[in-house]
Amino acid sequence: MTLFTKPIHLGTLFDDLAGRGATTAVHLGRPLDIAPHLGTELDVPGVAGLVREAAGWFAAAGVRPGDRVAIAKRNHWDYVLLSCAVARLGAVPASLSAHLEPGTLEILLKRLEPALLVTDTALLAAARDAGADPAVHAARTLVVDGPAGLGGPAGHVLCLDEVRGIDAPPPRRPHLDAPLSIMHTSGTTGVPKLVTHSTRTIMRRLAGFESHRWPLLGSRPDDTVTGAFSFAHGRALAWTASVLWLSPAALSALTSDDWDEAGPLLHRHRPTTLEAHPATFVRWQHRAEREDHPFDRVRLYVSTFDAMHPPTVRTFLGATGHGHPVWMQGWGQSETGPLTFRFLTRRALARERERHPTTRDLGHPVPTRTRLRAVDPHTMRPVPTGVPGLLFCRTGALCLGYVGEEGRWRSKLVGEWWNTGDIGVITRTGGVRLVDREVDALREGGCLEVEDVVDDRLPEVLECVVLSVPDGPPVPAVVTGDGRLDADAWREAVADLPELADPVVRTWDELPRTGTGKVRRTVLRDRLGLRPDTCGTGKWT
Repeated sequence: MTLFTKPIHLGTLFDDLAGRGATTAVHLGRPLDIAPHLGTELDVPGVAGLVREAAGWFAAAGVRPGDRVAIAKRNHWDYVLLSCAVARLGAVPASLSAHLEPGTLEILLKRLEPALLVTDTALLAAARDAGADPAVHAARTLVVDGPAGLGGPAGHVLCLDEVRGIDAPPPRRPHLDAPLSIMHTSGTTGVPKLVTHSTRTIMRRLAGFESHRWPLLGSRPDDTVTGAFSFAHGRALAWTASVLWLSPAALSALTSDDWDEAGPLLHRHRPTTLEAHPATFVRWQHRAEREDHPFDRVRLYVSTFDAMHPPTVRTFLGATGHGHPVWMQGWGQSETGPLTFRFLTRRALARERERHPTTRDLGHPVPTRTRLRAVDPHTMRPVPTGVPGLLFCRTGALCLGYVGEEGRWRSKLVGEWWNTGDIGVITRTGGVRLVDREVDALREGGCLEVEDVVDDRLPEVLECVVLSVPDGPPVPAVVTGDGRLDADAWREAVADLPELADPVVRTWDELPRTGTGKVRRTVLRDRLGLRPDTCGTGKWT
């Protein structure tokens, strides 16, 4: 029986959970890509065995302690299992989203110089068709759903049948401050950064903190905890470790916001806590308005990837049959983990069509773990309370650096203070009101607040993205279900806002997005024929 009181070791996470007698059932929206024969209903001991088996695959493929292993495949919870298997060997997993453009994936692989690339046939074929074969940037490539059409030199591109049957060596555990895992930022403004975390930062600081039975937040024995997000994101590691450590009745993992996959699982195993991308909540909002929705048992909603628009939060809080449901909204970054959090209630969202929506208030820093300050972006001197400034944070969960971009990393670190690149206001009580990313800043007001106001006042708007223009009014890109927008309703909704250009109306699928559903603003600017430069400097993205 393990004596650990909190999850510590990524490589033996599931062995440690099994040793504690974990009985949590694991429900999947579709079978694992690396083990489809196991189906959609798993248990912790079975997952532990699969992680050990995968570690054997990687050992057979030549992975050694200290090597980097890139994982780029269709989204699924098995990103987490593959990362655990790599870490078990003392190697460093690097999770890369399958949503990356082939050219971007190529750049990141060049920076990583992986000993092994773990991928699937669809990604490999798409990248090769685009003239950017990812396999040439790794010593070896392992295709999890081969072998048809793999190509490449003999022994260079492998399929699972070629590496099965090898026992993994005994687990190796890195130093607390050695590289443990690499993940990338969202990439909304360009090529994502490769962020390196250690055991201390991601397991002890982040997963360890969430593994307490905090009021409201901590998983309960009868909970069904559901996650619907990109499992290539670093959030997936901390979420999996902390949820399973508290032994809820069930963990459900959804890989897509497509209702054909998500709907049946949500109805079959109705969540009591639900964490998802903001874009996923938006896509499911009309489902939550129906009488036959599966959200009636939810007591806690969690959104940590981005702030939410008021109507979406209001809809989901109103959908649940729980007496006092709450929405936990967090603000943070891949480099830092969560920095602030706030609980939203039905009462907090009761007032509609407000000029200053409440969802921009992101709460207070995590007690005893995070400190924030706002400075003038030109002088770097502290600004008075209530004045917008560039936000710096101080946290023990700060990552180790950027792979291949150490100069960029050092330019954002001032002593022990990290430049978030966000503009915000620190209030008299120490709370944070987010204004903008510095690179997206407007000359007047904040694009985030404008987006919230539009979303709250026009029910037909699914999303509004405001793009700054240095020599003119900001351009709003407005998403509706059918790509149409009533001009009179628009003028009435924005009458008291700063001047805006005429809206560009698009459907949901016409906006370029990242693997976490965020709009890729740089790509959108290019598609709309806007100048690449903004009102911000972009020095700290």
